[in-house]
Amino acid sequence: MIKATHRLTVAIIGRPNVGKSTLFNRLVGKKIALVDDTPGVTRDWRAADGRVGGLEFTVVDTAGLEDVFDNSLEARMRQQTERAIERADVALFLVDARAGITAMDRHFAAWLRKAGKPTILVANKCEGVAGRPGLLEAFELGLGEPVPLSAEHGEGMADLVEALEPFMPKEDEEEQDAADAAEADTFFAADDEEAAEAAAAEEEAKALQLAIVGRPNVGKSTLLNALVREERVLTGPEAGMTRDAIAVEWEWKGRPIRLVDTAGLRKRAKVDGKLEKLANQDTLRVIRMAHVVVLVLDADGILDKQDLTIARLVVEEGRALVIALNKWDAVADKNAALRRLSDRLQTSLPQVKGIPTVTISALKGQRLEELLDTVVTAYGLWNRRIPTSQLNRWLMGMTESHPPPLVDGRRLKIRYMTQVKSRPPTFALFVSKPVDLPENYARYLVNGLRDSFDLPGVPIRMLLRKGSSSNPFD
Repeated sequence: MIKATHRLTVAIIGRPNVGKSTLFNRLVGKKIALVDDTPGVTRDWRAADGRVGGLEFTVVDTAGLEDVFDNSLEARMRQQTERAIERADVALFLVDARAGITAMDRHFAAWLRKAGKPTILVANKCEGVAGRPGLLEAFELGLGEPVPLSAEHGEGMADLVEALEPFMPKEDEEEQDAADAAEADTFFAADDEEAAEAAAAEEEAKALQLAIVGRPNVGKSTLLNALVREERVLTGPEAGMTRDAIAVEWEWKGRPIRLVDTAGLRKRAKVDGKLEKLANQDTLRVIRMAHVVVLVLDADGILDKQDLTIARLVVEEGRALVIALNKWDAVADKNAALRRLSDRLQTSLPQVKGIPTVTISALKGQRLEELLDTVVTAYGLWNRRIPTSQLNRWLMGMTESHPPPLVDGRRLKIRYMTQVKSRPPTFALFVSKPVDLPENYARYLVNGLRDSFDLPGVPIRMLLRKGSSSNPFD
């Protein structure tokens, strides 16, 4: 078998609204990028694993190319696209066959020829006969024979595979056979203990999924750029600049991290238009997939109602939460601001005590190391497992110091307890009559767990089960 020595990177480029994000979703096999008829939906470039016709590669979606060179948002979008093209091995230059070849298509075709980047010309929207004239016009761009396809309907993918195949890097077959044999020897030589260690190492090597969320314009994108130390996503004074959730594969102190910048979440009543609703849904999807969520707050407006709504959502989804107080360098009375935050958390989020808070300045790069240390610590607590024997010794002490209440003249009996899962820590409590256990007593046990086993700021779930008279864990 011939195997690629490194992964091919393919950037999809073209003027706005020619179907770049639709093709990106088609190649990735998921609806990751937002798609709408409005031009300029995509603003930052994003990468994902693509597969078509047996070929595997990294595919990059980019913003629409605009012939603008000032300090406007469109010019900054063009600069982001240029950075993506520089990193790519080959460019897929999309034109809209139904609209025909425009002056902007000709301009950027000339730019690509001058840049010398290997380019495949793709005529999109070629379903039916309406795209035939545009397909023939595309020959005039001087980028070779255009590949006709329909990204929306999945037509023409075989032709795209044929065009991509010459760019796929290959390694020597003998080297690959030797590598395959060595891999097989390693597999069959491993005993159960070694396999378990390998599985543990593999789990450690998996990327920590870190999402950055918050209201619009609090500095989420600035924070991502400061962490990865490059202008990876667009920033600026315009509110709501980020639309797609942009993921960046990154490494910090040897630990792989998948960092995701999200669109700002506004109050539901203020969400206007289909595009913003789609962006909000994308942000909610990212929160559900995250391990740790950093909620970025503007130090001038600490924990308003919308911030609390976002924090509750993170907790309800069972994600580890870290609060980043941004623009801290501009705060005059820092002690008063911290007291206000602490009071708001105790009053409005009593179910999660000890949420870690880090004061930062994303713009100046202040205290970002401390923020990442806090994220890694929160991730460890989120993965925490407590042995059943320790839990039941602790449970005995808790019930002796504060016995369960009486129900119909008889005291409820708590039989035993075990942790059924982590991420977040989830416990099953076996009770004689689970439906009669008061909520405040369950909360007493959860708070005790948090204090006794050092689980600050992590969502804890308690599942009540009907227990038999014997403890299976004795």
